[in-house]
Amino acid sequence: MVRKRARLSRASEFQRIYRQGSSTASRYIVLHYFQHPAGMAATGPRLGLSVSKKVGGAVVRNRIKRLLREAFAICEPSVAHGYDYVLIARPSLVELVERQQKGEKAIVLEAVTELFQRASLLSSEEGTDRRSGSKTPRSADGDERGVTDA
Repeated sequence: MVRKRARLSRASEFQRIYRQGSSTASRYIVLHYFQHPAGMAATGPRLGLSVSKKVGGAVVRNRIKRLLREAFAICEPSVAHGYDYVLIARPSLVELVERQQKGEKAIVLEAVTELFQRASLLSSEEGTDRRSGSKTPRSADGDERGVTDA
């Protein structure tokens, strides 16, 4: 979960990111990002969420915000620090949320991760499982355990 201090909440913070920052988009989410002012560089990344009423009712919007916060929390160790991020949910994100509810795993996480990669804000560590942050188990010859070649 994203810490309360690590959240953007003021309209002026959102406006600064929209006006002065950069953005990248996918079919499901728009990412706006802006580097922290010099005095705040020591803090970690901060996240703001925007989910309009076009996306759905209150229950749907809150579910989307929860899933986006969870996805960001998983990505946070790999995300470039020193930036503020705003994720804007597009109405098509509801499709992913419904598919995830029906049993498909980590679809929203994949969409968020792909967006950060597209913006070149994700530092990928080889052999690291992003979901748990732990090293992937490897056998003595360097292969990942449980993976067999067919």
